[in-house]
Amino acid sequence: MFEPIQPARLDFAPEGTPVSRDYDDIYHAAQGGPGQARHVFLAGNGLPDRWRGRERFVILENGFGTGLNFLSTWAAWRVQDAPCRLHYLAVEKHPFQRQDLARLHAGWPEFQPLADALAAAWPVLTPGFHRLEFEGGRVVLTLMMGEAETCLRRLRARVDAFYLDGFDPRRNPAMWSPQVFRALARLAAPEATLATWCVARSVRDDLAAAGFTTEKRPGYAGKRDMLVGRLAADQATPQAISDPTAQTTRTALIIGGGIAGCALAQRLTTRGWQVTLLEAHDHLAGEGSGNLAGIVRPLLSRDDNIASRLNRACYLHARRAWESLEQAGFPSRRGLDGVLQIARDQEHEALQQALAGSYPSDYVRFLDQTQASQQAGWPTAFGGWWFPLGGWASPPTLCQALVAAAGETLDVKLGSTVTGLEQRDGQWQVLDDTGRILAQAPVAILAQGAQAGELEVTAGLPITPVRGQVSHVPTQRLPAIPHALCCEGYLTPAVDGIHCLGASYAYDLGRELRPLESEGNLVRLGRILPGAEAGLQATSLAGRVGFRAATPDRLPLLGPLPVPDAPLARDIQLRDIPRLPGLYGLLGLGSRGLVWATLAAEALASQIQGDPLPLEKDLMDALDPARFRLRAHRRRA
Repeated sequence: MFEPIQPARLDFAPEGTPVSRDYDDIYHAAQGGPGQARHVFLAGNGLPDRWRGRERFVILENGFGTGLNFLSTWAAWRVQDAPCRLHYLAVEKHPFQRQDLARLHAGWPEFQPLADALAAAWPVLTPGFHRLEFEGGRVVLTLMMGEAETCLRRLRARVDAFYLDGFDPRRNPAMWSPQVFRALARLAAPEATLATWCVARSVRDDLAAAGFTTEKRPGYAGKRDMLVGRLAADQATPQAISDPTAQTTRTALIIGGGIAGCALAQRLTTRGWQVTLLEAHDHLAGEGSGNLAGIVRPLLSRDDNIASRLNRACYLHARRAWESLEQAGFPSRRGLDGVLQIARDQEHEALQQALAGSYPSDYVRFLDQTQASQQAGWPTAFGGWWFPLGGWASPPTLCQALVAAAGETLDVKLGSTVTGLEQRDGQWQVLDDTGRILAQAPVAILAQGAQAGELEVTAGLPITPVRGQVSHVPTQRLPAIPHALCCEGYLTPAVDGIHCLGASYAYDLGRELRPLESEGNLVRLGRILPGAEAGLQATSLAGRVGFRAATPDRLPLLGPLPVPDAPLARDIQLRDIPRLPGLYGLLGLGSRGLVWATLAAEALASQIQGDPLPLEKDLMDALDPARFRLRAHRRRA
């Protein structure tokens, strides 16, 4: 079941200090929050000195609260010459609503520009990880909403400094538990440090049991002591979250110029990589990403399963990422002013109404039939889900924006048909049908959709091409459509005078337009807008055929590719399956590539680079390309 986030309730003590009535504690020292942040957390961790000269520095805060420690850290980062890439990870069970956060930050005018940027990027309050980027991607905030122990268990990162800033252990023991401290030790990089205002004996003992050595130092203002600590040298167990190849090179090639390949190219070049992008067509978005417009909406389920959680994370991230591209001068065409998913029947309508009540209203609301008809601009058969942040987007223009944002460190090679991929002397070489080398690099990523299955190195990856025919309906043939609409099919508002209506599913490779599939799309139109299909002839509809790359579990393939025929031990775990060094996949995005691609690309770029991952560990495992190899092995064992 979906477990909603309960926002913090903003309240103040008589002297103006923000307090939590739920925990009967203050958020920061009454004598001055910014001073406490700088004295306890920055100075207590030796910052900013420790990040000088570093390429990347990772901080984890256990208790984001008002965001004051983040703003203080960001402000200190800004005054440095050639600052590092700063990753700030923060757990929060009860985050503030956006308007309350803005009200709090108004009390600290020294941080106002930063606070305004944080408020503008503040996510919908839903459980899971939310990655926010600032300063052109040089400051990255990953908010982990939920129970501390659960979030930390699902996190994959190497942390250089910890801010322990939960409420008093007597009032909020879950933030100071032995399990939490063991999780911190697991995440700690060698020489990791910690700082906290809390000096309770139980906290010091549990930190010591987890492998941290601690000492008291003078506290802030009226508090006598604070605590600093360091992970003992013999306790470091850093996670291997990146390929060693990526630590010695920043040169990569990507096969596939659709939305997955373009998004990944932009994410890698943002990190300073030199990237070559190879596309078989003479233009970007030549295959499934070439549709004029696609729908942007999440997926809800009774049990809030893996697919629903992944869709939620990607859906919310995509909007933020696309807005950041536009603010940087790289716009794409879209209309994210809401999307209506109309129920199939009365039973589905009842389910929609029941599920919607658990979610924040800025994520989804249930509309009855009358309200749904008003949003659709046409009488609908049933009510439905209204997703206020969804809508439609144009994949080809998004590909163009991503490539433009990548800049001069991206070399795009159009008309490059790849028929072979081989590793020689530590380099992955892509070959054409004559054996000519088109490009080579130590790191290679396959992002060409269903065509990836034609390469020898992808043997065993279950990627199936699924034909989809979209019908183009001239705008004058339909009523005015104010928003994107769905009901076992989709209909977009007019884009360049055309409504996109789709889409069919067929398991063959024909590229011709088929009247029978156009007829099927008109049936879908009748479910979305009953009666609007009248007078439309399937034989007269134009359209486009593309191919989705589908997997058996309908989840993408994201991560290092397995060695196809490597022998496996009987009880082998997913992480131990042998991988092809330097070879990755971002494949199988199916019919949800428009929603998935941006965050999936960020997750893979983070994995390659060794950055903290923006998705929970169980989600990453569910996307691992080796999962099918493991399942088949276990069935035979």
